[in-house]
Amino acid sequence: MTDVRGVVRAPTPAILLRLIPLWILWGATYLGIALLLQSMPVLMGNGSRFIVAGLILGLILMAVRGPRVLLITASQFRSVVVMGVMILSVGIGMVSLAERYVPSGIAALLVSVSPLWMVLFRLRAGDRPSRLTLAGVAVGLAGLMLMLLPGGTSPVSGTDLDVMLWSIGIVAGSLSWAYFSWRSTSYDLPANLLTTTVYELLTAGVFLSVIGALTGERWDFSAITAVSWFGWTYLVIASLIAYASYVWLLGNAPISLTSTYAYVNPVVAVILGLIIVAEPLTRDVGIGLTIVVGGVVLVVSGERRRR
Repeated sequence: MTDVRGVVRAPTPAILLRLIPLWILWGATYLGIALLLQSMPVLMGNGSRFIVAGLILGLILMAVRGPRVLLITASQFRSVVVMGVMILSVGIGMVSLAERYVPSGIAALLVSVSPLWMVLFRLRAGDRPSRLTLAGVAVGLAGLMLMLLPGGTSPVSGTDLDVMLWSIGIVAGSLSWAYFSWRSTSYDLPANLLTTTVYELLTAGVFLSVIGALTGERWDFSAITAVSWFGWTYLVIASLIAYASYVWLLGNAPISLTSTYAYVNPVVAVILGLIIVAEPLTRDVGIGLTIVVGGVVLVVSGERRRR
């Protein structure tokens, strides 16, 4: 946070309380998706965890604030549907599909470029970021290109081409996530940010479940392993806590501070993937990780100085 003179201050306790779930819970989300994929349908599995998380949060809200807390206007409903589909469904759906081929730690790293896209959107809108911010974008994009080169990442399955194509898909998903997060402050959203979260989670859950069904996915509960159930349960908890924190931060904290999750998540994801499921970490990936994370650090640092 900053004061009126532009001096950087430490985050308030309320902001820090919501940043920590983004740093840790979201970092472990990529491993949770990898565990879910072992025996659950990709899209329907993720859709169901969003639906369950949304229902739990909605019930808690109604118990605390009364049923009227979930009443929203038609305009607000359109806004939360757009955000639910374009942020969660596209962003998480693309990552989930890609993790059939791309290691979870690498998926987290590719998603971490979101703050770089936000800077480019601001440039398009006529804003003038600092030189340090622009240097961070250049460094981060260079690292991203290195990550996308064929042969730089050992595939979980399939070929190097599968990894490259689905890595590009992850980047496209992060682009959608970043753009609609950036636009969120201009949308007509419910006054209660947790109400927004409920509707976004439910929208994403229904959308992913329908797309999964249309593409031939089916539930086979007899084939689902305990490991996949563990991953699914963790993802429900992470959806409930971390995404609610993210929505709150979008409305109450500087985007530069909110974006710090982008260089903590890949570190957490890479370490967990390496330790728990023995995902390979090649030299090229290590170099790309260092460059991308370094670029994001420069962007966030540049934004803090500018503020």
